[in-house]
Amino acid sequence: MNLTFFYAALAAYLFSAAGYILFFAKQERLKIARFSLASTVAAFVLHLIYFGLRWSESGRIPVTNFFEAINALGFGIVIVFLVMELRYRIPALGSFMLPLVILLMAPAALMSGGIEELKPILKSGWLGVHTSLAVLGDAAFAFACIVSIMYLIQERQLKSKHLGAIFHRLPPLDIMDTICYKAQSIGWPLFTLGMITGSIWANSAWGTYWSWDVKETWSLIVWLIYLVQLHLRTLGWRGRKMAYLSVVGFIFVMISFFVVSRAGLGKHSF
Repeated sequence: MNLTFFYAALAAYLFSAAGYILFFAKQERLKIARFSLASTVAAFVLHLIYFGLRWSESGRIPVTNFFEAINALGFGIVIVFLVMELRYRIPALGSFMLPLVILLMAPAALMSGGIEELKPILKSGWLGVHTSLAVLGDAAFAFACIVSIMYLIQERQLKSKHLGAIFHRLPPLDIMDTICYKAQSIGWPLFTLGMITGSIWANSAWGTYWSWDVKETWSLIVWLIYLVQLHLRTLGWRGRKMAYLSVVGFIFVMISFFVVSRAGLGKHSF
């Protein structure tokens, strides 16, 4: 039953993405943006029902295998998007965020979504808390990356003085710079808590808080990258330099999520 709502949510996200992309091409943009936002909220509700049903059917937080983790990441990005959209009212965000959600969740549609029995060592409440916090941190970093890409597109159009249709849809550079910073400011504490709760779980599972496992090491690299970015903000770094750093940081997040976790290296592979 939970898979029915997963596929329905994915279809609704596709519909929302199409609406937001159409937002760039039409004159009556406000109506399209409102419709697309309503569609995104509906998709989010369907996705929430999927999580509730899967949690009920499995008896655990559904974030413990790759299928569930991809869903959680997409879900987290939508949460951050809706919060930022309601705060700043920038429909252009959806034109970039919803395609990313679909791109990240699409592999799940090709995978078996059956509920798997957990290994005894994974049966811990800390595992669900750790994974949920880490994935929400990743989602905030994904949001910051997309806003940074929007920033770089807008800046390039300004420098070239070829102000096309995209220029008039995107918000001012200072607004995007602020949104990127806020997303990172949300993501880093969540990711930090994810690492702390992960170390508590590791100690209960393996008798050590930190073992320099491949995933642990890569997560530490990601944590340091964003710590440096937030520190550079206090030193006055803004604009294009921070946008590039945000994109680089998210590339490391994706390597950790899709490569390190799937390579079967160490204890933390999906």
